[in-house]
Amino acid sequence: QVQLVESGGGLVQPGGSLRLSCAASGFTFSVTAIAWYRQAPGKERELVATITRDGGSTNYVDSVKGRFTISRDNAKNTAYLQMNSLKPEDTAVYYCKATLFGFWGQGTQVTVSS
Repeated sequence: QVQLVESGGGLVQPGGSLRLSCAASGFTFSVTAIAWYRQAPGKERELVATITRDGGSTNYVDSVKGRFTISRDNAKNTAYLQMNSLKPEDTAVYYCKATLFGFWGQGTQVTVSS
């Protein structure tokens, strides 16, 4: 059974940090790039960051550059999104996607509020 399961979301104050995880099963994780998306209430889903299958190249949307870091551990079939200096505008449901196959996780809520 193919699964992507996000975890690590929660409520954090502005300026705080969270680390999201995306655990994969049921397919060969190492052959696919991974992307993190987010969707805020009333807005379209937005691509946040991507990482190649070997982790050698990453890309970020301008609004998170310098604050977020995407990484992966193919031995653990897991991708991560380290989010620092969080802002209220980062509030959204965060999703990971195995881009080669089009698989999505169920999402994890991140709320940045004082």
